[in-house]
Amino acid sequence: MSTDPAGPTTGPTEDRGDLSVDLDETDLAIVRGLQADGRLTYETLAQRVGLSRPATRMRVQRLQESGAVRIVAIAHPAVHRLTASAHLAIDTEGAAAPVARAIAALPQAPFVTLTSGRRSIMTELRTAGFGELERTIERIRAMDGVRTVDPLVATRHVKDPYLLAEEPTVALQDELDGRILAELEEDGRLPFAELAGRVGLSPGATRARTLRLLDGGVAKVVALVRPDVLGMGYLCGFSLRVAGTAARMAERVAGLERVTFLSTCLGRAELVGTITAESFAAVRATLEEMRELPEVREVESWLHLELVKERYDMGPRPV
Repeated sequence: MSTDPAGPTTGPTEDRGDLSVDLDETDLAIVRGLQADGRLTYETLAQRVGLSRPATRMRVQRLQESGAVRIVAIAHPAVHRLTASAHLAIDTEGAAAPVARAIAALPQAPFVTLTSGRRSIMTELRTAGFGELERTIERIRAMDGVRTVDPLVATRHVKDPYLLAEEPTVALQDELDGRILAELEEDGRLPFAELAGRVGLSPGATRARTLRLLDGGVAKVVALVRPDVLGMGYLCGFSLRVAGTAARMAERVAGLERVTFLSTCLGRAELVGTITAESFAAVRATLEEMRELPEVREVESWLHLELVKERYDMGPRPV
């Protein structure tokens, strides 16, 4: 249930910095450049937006310090063996917010929101295999305040801005590669000289190893941006029951402009996803586009009222 590359990234404490940050067209151009490549040099960014290097560097730092933008490396799921995932709709007894915060504290839960609709909480789990997935779901069922848990087990991520689509062509060679990746998962724009000092290599060797990992599809460095910063602050989740082959329908739904995340799944629906839009009217229009598809049998939707946690830069953690 990821939102989009413009999605915010926060931890369970939900520290988002200055929510009132205003961006001008130059800021937006910088953001779009960093969304495509989070390690673009200040020189390249400056040339693209027509500013000096110091002015560009100052703007990037302001964006990061405000909490509007966070630049991190996102590792391929295979690197951390995150081979199973599910989307959970959760109903609570009493207030939902404390339950949502408890779920957000789980390292297996990168995405947690408070929602409108039949269920009060939606969360996504990503785990190292189906055994861990089952244990995590049972742990959530046993939490105080949880009444019901309705899981959709993902079978394929059709559209996911955080997920590298292709399998890596290289692997982590040793512990040093792992340390480089871990540092970049915290700060994707670390200069090679500073990164070298942290991992105990020369700048040249660090640069060569880092480029090997990035070029080989082990990770990508991206700017994660709150949707509201780009004027896309309306998030709507949906699930679809469809007739015929789910894979064929998934490609059509994924092609809709404002659908920013989509998975095929097993359970009460064949597809689950997210709409990221600039207004309620745009959300409604996208839902109507789905309803008009002849193979769609049922559409269920919900609004994400509060993003409690979204953090897809998931490093190693205990099972």
